[in-house]
Amino acid sequence: MTESKIPGVMAFDMMAKAGENPDFPVVTFENHPYSDEILTYSDLVLRGNKLAREMENMGIGRGDTFSIVMRNHPEIVMSMYAASALGAIVVPIDPRSKGEKLRYQIMDSGSKGVIFAAEFMEAMDETLSRLPNVKTIGCMYNPEFGVSVSPKYPDLKEFLEGPEAQMFDPGPHDPKDYFMIAYTSGTTGDPKGVRIRANRLKGYVMLADYVWQYTPEDKLYTGLSLTHGNAQAVTLGPALLNSIPAVISRRFTKSRIWDICRQYGCTTFSLLGGMMMGVYSEAVRADDGDNPVRVILSAGTPRGIWEDFEKRFNVKIHEWYGAVEGGFAHKPPGVGPVGSFGKPLEGIMEMKVVREDDTECEPGEIGELISRMGKGETEVDYHGKKKASKTKIRGGWLRSGDMVHTDEDGWFYFDFRKGGGLRRQGDFIMPEYVEGVVAEHPDINEICVYGVKAASGAPGESDLVAAIVPTAGRTPNIKGIFDLCAAGLERNSVPSYLQVVQEIPKTASEKNLDRLLREEFNPEANNVYKFEDHS
Repeated sequence: MTESKIPGVMAFDMMAKAGENPDFPVVTFENHPYSDEILTYSDLVLRGNKLAREMENMGIGRGDTFSIVMRNHPEIVMSMYAASALGAIVVPIDPRSKGEKLRYQIMDSGSKGVIFAAEFMEAMDETLSRLPNVKTIGCMYNPEFGVSVSPKYPDLKEFLEGPEAQMFDPGPHDPKDYFMIAYTSGTTGDPKGVRIRANRLKGYVMLADYVWQYTPEDKLYTGLSLTHGNAQAVTLGPALLNSIPAVISRRFTKSRIWDICRQYGCTTFSLLGGMMMGVYSEAVRADDGDNPVRVILSAGTPRGIWEDFEKRFNVKIHEWYGAVEGGFAHKPPGVGPVGSFGKPLEGIMEMKVVREDDTECEPGEIGELISRMGKGETEVDYHGKKKASKTKIRGGWLRSGDMVHTDEDGWFYFDFRKGGGLRRQGDFIMPEYVEGVVAEHPDINEICVYGVKAASGAPGESDLVAAIVPTAGRTPNIKGIFDLCAAGLERNSVPSYLQVVQEIPKTASEKNLDRLLREEFNPEANNVYKFEDHS
């Protein structure tokens, strides 16, 4: 067995893997109808090393940051390798970021350079014109979008396919070095950059072995963006470090997900709450349960569809909770009550639910979820934001901002995001339950339920809006959708408005960006329909 020169540092771990099993196809990048791109350990090390040397020649080295803007391509993994080899810090940016949000993340992270796919050329042209000190390390041609690399940018492909470069020695590398800045979703404002140390990768091995309980016979799948912590922790990290083959799509696809798993023999994949509802709302097929998937690792399964989802697709759900800043809990299949996101790992992490004065809530009482490490210091380091970092771990406990409750047996349940709960005439409304009912209508392809300030003016109250994307080729039957709501929901849960949109904006983790829908909402707009006019 080839030993890593510095265990916990990605570059040296991958060198060891390449020495032991160079031709192992560790990640297959699926991009139907275009050809697959297969990444072996040898590919990763040789090409990642070329990229690192090119960046070194550009003056990017130890402690420097650089950004990457692309969908799921092998070059993302090579960029991570290059950062590790250099001792630099990689900033993976959600490729859907545009305009000010894109500029903000590159600027806020202090990136000296950027790597991007040519499909984002227009957005990057505009952004880089406003950031004259940021170098373009390389632009990548991706044929599925037919956008050529502009002559003014270095062609990433040219030096990745060029002569081999000298390997890096261990030097001053340390697993405690910062390796990545991961930006939060920005669901409530400007995203914050969380500084992540190299040794977090070692935690992915523990997750793979003891929590997800992957085996060498497994084959992993995800369509989540590799810019998001979920895809890194559940799929990419375990694949690279445990030599478990993985299949990764360019983007999430709810319509093809089962066909992909059948084609490649994938035994497990990761979903998030919004994705679960999307998959479930697809038309029922006779072969839904005929697939090789044994377990789905889900963060946020809607309670209303949990058991039906398992039965329809012949799978088990392993529910879990986590955030890029920290905090972790899980509920293995068949353990604990349906609807719970689980319990923390005993001896590893503590969790509790507290009131505003930090006194602990009783079972059934909703409060904020806070957590801390069982051993060692609990820390959060927001890049350039010391005050926010300190506030996040007030009193030594990580403040999640998630409002939850426990039952008498200590199982945790998510209720709503702090400041984002929907209250209507004194009742708290869970959007996921409303979405579960409305998603059954055949005219609806996607749905996002959110709240707007109540027309009644009652403090803290919301009117419900159901933003819907119509099924292709259908004109939504507005009255029929409202009738379905009235028949399947309590009166307080029936949306006040239907907002017909072309798409539901999402973060890289497939969370609905309801704040953008809220910004566009106008009760008098032509695409908005009132319940009172159609009841």
